[in-house]
Amino acid sequence: MAEDAIRFDDGAQYEEMMGRWSAQVGDIFLDWLQIGPAARWLDVGCGNGAFTARVFERNAPAAVTAFDPSPEQLAYARTRLPAGTPVTWVEADAQALPVEDAAHDVAIMALVLFFVPDPRRGIAEMVRAVRAGGTVAAYHWDMLGHGFPFAALGQACKAADATPRMPPSVDASTLEASKALWLDAGLTQVELRTITVESEFRDFDSYWNTARGSNAMRPMFNNLDADQLAAVKSDARARLGAGDGALRVTARANAVKGVKPRG
Repeated sequence: MAEDAIRFDDGAQYEEMMGRWSAQVGDIFLDWLQIGPAARWLDVGCGNGAFTARVFERNAPAAVTAFDPSPEQLAYARTRLPAGTPVTWVEADAQALPVEDAAHDVAIMALVLFFVPDPRRGIAEMVRAVRAGGTVAAYHWDMLGHGFPFAALGQACKAADATPRMPPSVDASTLEASKALWLDAGLTQVELRTITVESEFRDFDSYWNTARGSNAMRPMFNNLDADQLAAVKSDARARLGAGDGALRVTARANAVKGVKPRG
């Protein structure tokens, strides 16, 4: 794995950085899926368990099996739900899920697909794991369309000749690519939608520090010298039109869902 690969190994820091965003997008996504109670779910790339918890709060599943490659993220996830909740946390690669064929009703990836080195393989695993008539779905930040909550920082880094860190499969994050991946996987009734959300920060520095303190984005900032860092901060402030008071930032995710055909 490349030394500059984006890693998530601190559930609390990830929550500080992404929690406010993922909760909003996740709720809209779950409404869109329209999955009834008592379903058997796979949450692929569950991270710190935020989306898994939302599934239990909103969809009353029979059981959820949640996978992530990071033991640190899983350790945090295990603190989110009370004892007796029918959830199984499993350390595993999205490209090789340790589950039986056709044993689940729903398989989802929440803000994960662009981190999977081979998205086709990851989707094929979800398709394998759900029953005929089951749902396979995902949502991911519109990275190439500047929909990531901290896209302004990435744009500012690029303007300062500092290459922003990007997920390995960022090309999969567009609506067009998502549709093609789902159709190529043999899924039917494929639907797409864009989810737009907004969050308010106390001021620009609060937004900046949320990103800079993240273990995922910190290495990018640490590679900048003092002049570059000042230029990036000033540029990002200008891109967001930030003044001295509260700052509202918009983010956008692309969602896709499809059905595993019967017969």
